[in-house]
Amino acid sequence: MKKVLSAAGWVLFAAMVYLIAVEAVSPWMALPGLGNIGFTAVFVLFAVLHCARCQGWPRTGLFFAATAIISYLFEETGVRTGQIYGPYHYSNMLGAMLGHVPLLIPLAWFMMIYPAWTVARTLLRGVDTRSAAGIMAVALIGSMVMTAWDTVMDPGMAAAGNWVWEKGGPYFGVPLRNYFGWLLSTFVIYLVAGWIFRESLPERARLKDEVTLRFAALPIILYAWLGLRYIIAERIPALHVIALFAMGLPGLLALILTYVPDTASTSRRGTKLDR
Repeated sequence: MKKVLSAAGWVLFAAMVYLIAVEAVSPWMALPGLGNIGFTAVFVLFAVLHCARCQGWPRTGLFFAATAIISYLFEETGVRTGQIYGPYHYSNMLGAMLGHVPLLIPLAWFMMIYPAWTVARTLLRGVDTRSAAGIMAVALIGSMVMTAWDTVMDPGMAAAGNWVWEKGGPYFGVPLRNYFGWLLSTFVIYLVAGWIFRESLPERARLKDEVTLRFAALPIILYAWLGLRYIIAERIPALHVIALFAMGLPGLLALILTYVPDTASTSRRGTKLDR
């Protein structure tokens, strides 16, 4: 089963690399893509299977369910009241609705929650993520890493008509409250995730072979690749610069921590990857 999950994960990773590349080159050439719904579906499937391979199905199921339920409750409340993210509503571009929220949206939250969580845990390498302080640290950094993604994504998606900010806002038509809402909702999700994974060891203490360690880093690569996509091609030019620092910095740091050898560890264990 592990080999099947790994193979499926690599295939879906390759598909996501291509789909992100389609968006990156879209100002200059049109390549076949899957649109927002197809893109999200493939990314969600990758996130679920990758998490299952690295963390096991029971924890993955709890993580996915918690993300979907909490995000839906925040979104539904937000649309109905306008108090969490600011006054907004969804168009019909994202498919069937559950209440006032497209069914796709809770799935899309896991699509973003999981890579940002992987980046945050990598940035906090050396922190005991099983302690109360460690769980809080991952929740805080994870919520900032994911909200950074939204600062780049939200203006363009809104401009394309996927959702409507009814009173606009000072940040490319988006209210500033939206980002505080994202910080709050993602922080809550990551606190729950910290409880779910409180007894699991960090990847590098638990995953020992080179192939598995490389596989574990795939969500980080996709996060960084998405950041590069926004740097290269985004309909709002100023977002190129914002993406460079908002997504580029955490993505680059996580890649460095993943692939650059840890001298102290390698001297102790005799291998650069088992650290």
